[in-house]
Amino acid sequence: MSHTSGLTALEPLTGAEILERAAGLPAVQHYPSVDELHEAFAALAAQHPEQMSVTQLGHSRAGEPILLYSIADEGGDGAEALSGLLAGGVHPNEPIGSWTMLHLATQLLTDVRLRRCLASSWHFLPCADPDSMRLNEGWFHAPEDRELYFQNFYRPAGPEQVEWTFPFRYKAAHFDAMLPETHALQRAIDLTRPDFYLPLHNAESGGAYYYLSDTLCAAPGAHVEPLHALLSELPTAMGVPLHRGEPEAAHFEVLSPGIFAMGSLEEAYDWVEALGLDPFPEGSTGESSTGYASRHGTLSMVAEMPQWKHLLADDISPGGASYASALRDQAAALSASGELLLELLDRLAAESEPPLLRASRAFLPLLGQAAQSQRARAEDPACQREATVAELHGLQGVLHMLRLRFGGMFLRALRELGIAGSPGAASLAEELSPVYADWTSEAAEQEQDLEPIPIKDAAGLQYGAVLALAAHTLRTRLSPPLA
Repeated sequence: MSHTSGLTALEPLTGAEILERAAGLPAVQHYPSVDELHEAFAALAAQHPEQMSVTQLGHSRAGEPILLYSIADEGGDGAEALSGLLAGGVHPNEPIGSWTMLHLATQLLTDVRLRRCLASSWHFLPCADPDSMRLNEGWFHAPEDRELYFQNFYRPAGPEQVEWTFPFRYKAAHFDAMLPETHALQRAIDLTRPDFYLPLHNAESGGAYYYLSDTLCAAPGAHVEPLHALLSELPTAMGVPLHRGEPEAAHFEVLSPGIFAMGSLEEAYDWVEALGLDPFPEGSTGESSTGYASRHGTLSMVAEMPQWKHLLADDISPGGASYASALRDQAAALSASGELLLELLDRLAAESEPPLLRASRAFLPLLGQAAQSQRARAEDPACQREATVAELHGLQGVLHMLRLRFGGMFLRALRELGIAGSPGAASLAEELSPVYADWTSEAAEQEQDLEPIPIKDAAGLQYGAVLALAAHTLRTRLSPPLA
């Protein structure tokens, strides 16, 4: 870990300053393509050669260089500063972090006070998976269009995701099939040994929420309450609700509203096993980048900023329906949709396995697996109660998300295979198209109150979370626990 000598004269950013800076991002109307993102960082490095250095970490599977851009602390070499690492594109359908990184890097290079207040050497990996991000660029020019988003959505199959392909071994689980891109991110973590690390994710719809690593939650003298308070205040300041509904998985510990403990992959394994389900089915993935970074004592945060907001996301008033019944209803819809999609997939005789089809084979079974999990949860005595409005909205949103994301990705795969000369795929695409259109219409009707969040606000919210974690880390180092 980095040293702290020479830091005691510094004063970290205050919460008020962080809120002000979060609101100050310039307006933009699109997300940068991979080429535009690389060109922007290359231009910064060319304009500030004495402040920004570049390290090649490796190459993608398609041969594209994966680069790390570093800005030294105010002292010049970063030896006495904290170390912060940001990684973008770890999920290639989540591009909010592109603007977050570009704005932060620009500010650090041009705002001496900010650089000194943060007292860190900063490291940016602009895009961890450029090959996969290119498959999402079809919606980057009009990100407010949900139909266009789902029609051009792509997320790699689990074992092809940079974020989740670090080595993992626990009970019956064993994963060691690291990707070239994962090796590059691993090298970035090991080179920088970050005091704080943020893989830049974003959510799809609803409200904002956060995950904090065990190293951050349980560190002696961590004093995380002020950090929680600031993280809770940021969404409101940016006009975004705080997520108060369903967590992404029921085993996540709630630290405060909208703030969850990351926990460990071992804990997730045990939770699924306790439900009587297979905790490591075929196609399972490995450890996360934050789990890997914990070996350096790194404080990690995932700040999930939605692209569309819904004011019901933080409504914890009674919803007028049984929580257990709502879980069963969602499970029934997920199960029926999953069976339909898998039946079509079973009828496909494909001569090749392009990325969209590999991803479809990996994700379509998840609808049925999610249905099993929700049925098991519905039997939990803790779920025999009235659901909140936010929980009901969250369950509905997850149903639409899974059907439209993975059904849309499968439909896109079928259409591309049809264009490439597969008559069977073209026929299946014609069969799926009206079903998918019905799902789209149902989602549009039930989620008509969703509003696209201006990119400057979504990225500003994430930018504020980055500054909040950096300031918290610095305060913790300046005021270590008493021996």
